[in-house]
Amino acid sequence: MIERNITLPEMILWTGTRVALGAGIGMLISKRLSKDAMKAAGIALTLVGGFTTIPLAIAIMSKKDRTRSEIQSVA
Repeated sequence: MIERNITLPEMILWTGTRVALGAGIGMLISKRLSKDAMKAAGIALTLVGGFTTIPLAIAIMSKKDRTRSEIQSVA
């Protein structure tokens, strides 16, 4: 298994994009809003969540793990 070290801001961004994606999908299958409002909000949130998740996933997957000595030499 490959382990990746990510920072707190990266984790918050990752979580936020997943929440937007999930909320958009939830609105698309919801029956509480009017059909037009539900469709517009659902599509918008799904697209925003999906399109922002892709670059973050690529950035996290291509991130090189740093050794402790590399981290100390930068600080």
